[in-house]
Amino acid sequence: MPPDRSLDARLAPRLAQLKAQDRYRTRRVISGGHGVHAVVDGRKLLNFCSNDYLGLATHPKVLAAAQAALGEGCGSTASPLLGGHNRHHRALEDALASATGYPRALLFTSGWAANLGVLRALLGRNDVLIADELNHASLIDGGRLSGAHYRRVAHADLAGFAAALAAAPHPAQRLVVTDSVFSMDGDLAPLTELRALTRHAGASLMVDDAHGFGVLGAHGGGIVEHLDMGDLRPEIYVATLGKSLGSAGAFVAGSETLIEYLVQRARSWVFSTAPPPALSAAALAALQIVQGEPERRRHLHALIARFRARAAEAGLPLMPSLTPIQPLVIGRDADALAASARLMEAGYWVAAIRPPTVPEGTARLRITLSAAHGTAEVDGLVHALRDAVRVPAEVAV
Repeated sequence: MPPDRSLDARLAPRLAQLKAQDRYRTRRVISGGHGVHAVVDGRKLLNFCSNDYLGLATHPKVLAAAQAALGEGCGSTASPLLGGHNRHHRALEDALASATGYPRALLFTSGWAANLGVLRALLGRNDVLIADELNHASLIDGGRLSGAHYRRVAHADLAGFAAALAAAPHPAQRLVVTDSVFSMDGDLAPLTELRALTRHAGASLMVDDAHGFGVLGAHGGGIVEHLDMGDLRPEIYVATLGKSLGSAGAFVAGSETLIEYLVQRARSWVFSTAPPPALSAAALAALQIVQGEPERRRHLHALIARFRARAAEAGLPLMPSLTPIQPLVIGRDADALAASARLMEAGYWVAAIRPPTVPEGTARLRITLSAAHGTAEVDGLVHALRDAVRVPAEVAV
């Protein structure tokens, strides 16, 4: 009998290998809202693995805005250039431009679509892309698909960025790309220094502020406001709507020329149906809350400080992050999965992150805090973590 050469026969051993390596991933089903109190696979859990940093995904004003817009219709029915550009899209774009301090903003269906659209539109085979090694996968894939010469630099290594800029051919367009808040470590990029390097070298800078927008800055304007960059702001600013704003989609902010060029040449924008108007209405309502209720950010940052202090007392070696992303490196994949499972048994939902999402040997618990959490819930998580990762009793307080 001839060997089975079907697609399933080729894929099945690969899936088996993932299971043997403790790297098989499964989805869990949430019933009801995606808030900090969630019903997951039928169990009530405290959610500490969401990116809803300000607790706006279930906010009544955000829901009401979406429901009102749904009264006008559901889908946008076409790409933006073929009749899909709705008044809700335009209002949100104008508000996002104002919030970030850029002349214009352009909505995309997702952060992935935004990053791929920008990089493929701006770069070609004769250009050079210089990227932090820990950038999000969308930046990596977008850079590779652009055809540009890809230069990877060690994480946050300013000397490495300077060397890569100096080695790049000067006639070529040189673009430095970095996350602002790194999604698995929670640390910040040295953005001010990177902008000084690119300006001196005659290069450009693009930042993905997916995990900073709404959380950082006095008014939630993100990394640029947080660092008070002023005229040193990156030429290309990308952020998402599905994290701090609790909705979905993404946007690119920049100059009139940049945005107009993307309207003409960004394939993931030109050839995609525009986002549902209700999501833009929801995001606009969330943005107004972000700007009008700074106490949400104050509460969130107080929770971060409290969590880190309690974790230190309990002997939990968190990574050095002052953002809502608080990683606890475990090491072995199986150990991270076991810790996550013990937390779930105790009523806490914390995701175990394994390679290739993070480097080999650094499987971790990715703990994320939200303004919707209370202090007692954070304290309870610390006690559960101590037991889940088996910190010796004499170490814990």
